[in-house]
Amino acid sequence: MSAPARLGRPRLHLRRTDSTNLRARALVLAGAPHGTLVTADEQLAGRGRQGRAWTAPAGRALLLSVVLRELPPLLALSSAVAVADVVGSRARIKWPNDVLVDGRKVAGILAEGRPQEGWAVLGIGVNVAVRPQDLAPELADRAAGLGLEASAIEPTLAVLLSALEQRLAEDPEATLEAFRARDALSGREVRWQHGEGIASGVDDDGRLVVELAGGGTAVLDAGEVHLVAPR
Repeated sequence: MSAPARLGRPRLHLRRTDSTNLRARALVLAGAPHGTLVTADEQLAGRGRQGRAWTAPAGRALLLSVVLRELPPLLALSSAVAVADVVGSRARIKWPNDVLVDGRKVAGILAEGRPQEGWAVLGIGVNVAVRPQDLAPELADRAAGLGLEASAIEPTLAVLLSALEQRLAEDPEATLEAFRARDALSGREVRWQHGEGIASGVDDDGRLVVELAGGGTAVLDAGEVHLVAPR
């Protein structure tokens, strides 16, 4: 049996694009193989979860999308753990896949695709060299950079691709253990569209479990969850 294709080959690098995810989706539909990588110095229409924009100054963030034709059962969690591995020991994960340092977002992940057709595009943005002055005022208390220089973007990409290969191929039990060790929500009060309660980790399917104030639990498999500020 031949070894699986490594992530990152072939690679399309763009100085400027609308969205690396959009470019990668177009490549998928044209038959691009597993591991195909799209990177960019700048995105004009980068997208995050829940339809939000993902903005980063040109040349100061790692912006990538990779084509996956071998889909792990816990894609959101395993990709988040891989990014957290690269960010370092202080990284925590806000379910399902925002990576935080000291409570501020340093990386985001957006997986899009058609699982029934056997493919997904995994988009990742990491604020490798984003400086405080690069952030919009409304993001200053919610986002941060890694404190590195722009020259660290390519080395970070290489390390991240290696981490992704390892995490996407591992058993779900290992992914869950690693996620739970970095869970930013566990034991914290959270709110979502239909209620609030105390987050109590993720179940074996990667869903967020919340203990409700009136008793019982809620299990969330999608949607936006917010931390509730201490009263």
